[in-house]
Amino acid sequence: MSSEYALSQRERKEQQRVYLEGLKQYRDKGIPIIIDGEELEEEDWGKIFEVCENKYYYMSDFVGLEDGKLTEIHFDKVYYE
Repeated sequence: MSSEYALSQRERKEQQRVYLEGLKQYRDKGIPIIIDGEELEEEDWGKIFEVCENKYYYMSDFVGLEDGKLTEIHFDKVYYE
């Protein structure tokens, strides 16, 4: 990766914090945050940023009704080789 696109660890942590704050706003509006099939406590949400050397990362899925209303946000492991 080109160094011009690389984020410092501090920048990455700040982006993660902002993302989690956004998820909290959805949760506060009654939209469940589901990780690995479970509605986890907020302190466990950081696991969605894990990239495992054992070949997985988390991918989000925004679940809604036909009218476009968001009903759930899911994060599931995606395996790659």
